[in-house]
Amino acid sequence: MKKVRTRFAPSPTGYMHIGNLRTALFEYLIAKHEGGDFILRIEDTDQERLVEGAVDIIYDTMKEVGLTHDEGPDIGGDFGPYVQSERLPMYKKYADELVDLGGAHYCFCGEEEIERQRKEAESLGISFKYDDPCKHISVEEARERIAKGEKYVVRQTIKHGGETYFDDEVYGRIEVDNSILDESVLLKSDGYPTYNFANIIDDHQMNITHVVRGNEYLSSTPKYNLIYQAYGWDIPTYVHVPPVMKDEQHKLSKRNGDASFQDLVKKGYLPQAILNYIALLGWSPETEQEIYTLEELIKVFDIKRISKSPAIFDIDKLTWMNGMYLRAMSEEEFFETAKPYIEEGVHKNVDLRSVAKILQPRTDVLTTIPEAIDFIDELPEYDNAMYIHKKMKTTYEIALTALKEATKVLEELQDWSSEEKIHEILLALPATLGMKNGQVLWPVRTAITGKQFTPGGAIEIAHILGKEETLKRIAYGIEKLEKEVA
Repeated sequence: MKKVRTRFAPSPTGYMHIGNLRTALFEYLIAKHEGGDFILRIEDTDQERLVEGAVDIIYDTMKEVGLTHDEGPDIGGDFGPYVQSERLPMYKKYADELVDLGGAHYCFCGEEEIERQRKEAESLGISFKYDDPCKHISVEEARERIAKGEKYVVRQTIKHGGETYFDDEVYGRIEVDNSILDESVLLKSDGYPTYNFANIIDDHQMNITHVVRGNEYLSSTPKYNLIYQAYGWDIPTYVHVPPVMKDEQHKLSKRNGDASFQDLVKKGYLPQAILNYIALLGWSPETEQEIYTLEELIKVFDIKRISKSPAIFDIDKLTWMNGMYLRAMSEEEFFETAKPYIEEGVHKNVDLRSVAKILQPRTDVLTTIPEAIDFIDELPEYDNAMYIHKKMKTTYEIALTALKEATKVLEELQDWSSEEKIHEILLALPATLGMKNGQVLWPVRTAITGKQFTPGGAIEIAHILGKEETLKRIAYGIEKLEKEVA
């Protein structure tokens, strides 16, 4: 049995799209589940669309999410080079061989002839499929014209009649009538291969056993198989995956402003959470489990559980999953991860580890941290109506009493370094005053934060702010409430 070998072959045209990353993940999981090899290949034959720095983005993304390749441009391997533009002479040799085998022909037509046929098809109301007159030129004559310097491309030759079929791991058997297949360009006039040709040659050369790609390539696959058959090569196992959708009508697309992997990381999502989430886009495990490490995914991944249906990207589900990852971190790991965001929101000299501690149970996305803790630096202006809480049954009078009594016990507290001491004296107050806990703690938290929602409660926040700042803010709250009660 052949060793399983998969390849991720991105074009360096910009950021890493979510759909591309999911393809890379599925290829990685298929290979590693079977103890096989995962190869990285850079497909840069479309020179017009290349973006400077995009290759580094590919490397960085793969490293961030832990998809380590066994062979690639940066680490080499037995089947290099792993960059298509470095393999150019080979494509011409194979194109010439395909012509000799009858699977392709040389075409000298200019754009005028192609355009003429396109307009004719439009006028007749039929779909355009180029009928290349050059396929009737003998190979000898064509090569004489090439030797004289005439410009040409190599086109696939598809014989009319019959059907071509293939078996896909997701969609089953696909049969296509050969008469509807167009004879597309395989080698361009500049000597660069098209994707349709280069990926076949490279996959064969690199012993790729499983090809994973979007289902938009289902219609092209019969043409690829005709080329494999012309050479007499083994056809790989095909795994066509459904698209990742923004909603039921629209594909997820960077062009439409949808988030790339890099965008999501900038927005405060963890690479591991993103990878976990996209594993479940179009694939389902046998159990209800949703949180997976990469190692766990390798063990349970099964091609047969890839869905035919499009997967809708749900940012709320990713947010939930990201929160689960943040809460599963050790305190130290969370602190190191959250520290840049905490420092963005807090500039006062307070214990940042204590700030991280109140944030961890309540943070789903890292970029929400600065706004969640901005009250630490400066008490925001707030409406007195915030002291009224129906569930806590607070009134202005109750809130005023709570703040005045809290001031008395907090002023007497000598050891502010102990959160437990603050907890002890504040929680003793409700019983003394004949109030519920919330009728004391809600007004105190409102006075010291000026916010309705905060990470952490009154006791934890008072400990972080320190005695002087806490009492100063409570005094301001008392002043505001006395005007309401007067």
